[in-house]
Amino acid sequence: MTDYRVAVLGLGGIGSAAGYWASRRLGGDVLGVEQFELGHVRGGSEDHSRIIRLSYHTPAYVELAKAAYEAWEQIEVDSGEQLVLRTGGLDLAPAGASIGLDDYRKSMTAASVPFEELDAAEVMRRWPQWRLSDDVTGLYQERSGIVMASTANATHRRLARENGATLVEGAGVGAVREVDGEVEIEVDGRIHRVGSLIVAAGAWTPNVLGRLGVDIPLEVTLEQVVYMEAADPVSFHPSRFPIWIWMDEPSFYGFPIFGEPAVKIAWDRCEIVTDPESRSFEPRDDVTEAVRGFAGRHLPQAVGPVRLAKTCLYTLTPDRDFLLDRVPGTDNIFTVVGAGHAFKFASLLGRILVDLALDGDTSHDISALAADRPILQEQDPVRSYMV
Repeated sequence: MTDYRVAVLGLGGIGSAAGYWASRRLGGDVLGVEQFELGHVRGGSEDHSRIIRLSYHTPAYVELAKAAYEAWEQIEVDSGEQLVLRTGGLDLAPAGASIGLDDYRKSMTAASVPFEELDAAEVMRRWPQWRLSDDVTGLYQERSGIVMASTANATHRRLARENGATLVEGAGVGAVREVDGEVEIEVDGRIHRVGSLIVAAGAWTPNVLGRLGVDIPLEVTLEQVVYMEAADPVSFHPSRFPIWIWMDEPSFYGFPIFGEPAVKIAWDRCEIVTDPESRSFEPRDDVTEAVRGFAGRHLPQAVGPVRLAKTCLYTLTPDRDFLLDRVPGTDNIFTVVGAGHAFKFASLLGRILVDLALDGDTSHDISALAADRPILQEQDPVRSYMV
């Protein structure tokens, strides 16, 4: 007999969502396992804010983003809490940018998402906080904004428990194996038999997959966000300043003031390769100075004392597309890797994983996210992290 119909390993952003959506269908027939304390900061899911947007580089991602908004709206209804704050969003690119805006234009157009094209002068007229050269162009999408990350994670877990799910923290996970059409997992020395297993372990995903004899070329990197106290904080209020992404190499992104009395800016893909067990929690001065240098050139009013700088982890596939599929060689084990840009999709991805585990299929197009796509079969793939 199974102890639980579904078990989830890892209760960060996507795992907490999977626990909730499973409990919505199964009540108490759900086990969630977290190796650290709930809400820990060792991975990549916790902070005040994450960007949510409909602006993406392929139509398939834009369609997933539409569904992600619907999933968050359902959680807001179920919980009675606001989890998404609309601020509008800017994608900015100088001439010859390494990322560029053409794919974003085409994808939003194909998916019937309205957006505005702005030149540098118009961006600075609307948001005088910016200092841009004449060659910069922008796309503005009014539905972009903030997902309240830590609040959303806690909400998913609270609702899962209210539905009867068992969530265990500080638990050691040992053997994982399929037996007689089910999955056995060892948790703190006790064997649980479950119908299906969802692995949402972030940077620890390779460890779990390795126990199943599966090797997927993932890379874990150390990332860093910097909160700076603006000279004029009112001008960076969410009602006056949007989320934004600088679409070049290096790429930066940022937020209005939210969660801390400071503006949050980060360098996307610092590409400091690390190990989740030995990674440093100390912010790096060179990364902080790179962020301050970018802000000094383009957002000078945001450059003030550093209130807070902190690290997190990306777990990257070589093409930076998500991994969302059944684990190769298994029947009832499913996994997800968010590739450093998944939090906006977290609730939706959790729901899709539950659909795969319980129904064997999903209504969403996730064909490009398969575990057997060619680049994930290569021993030494060429990595391209710019999306």
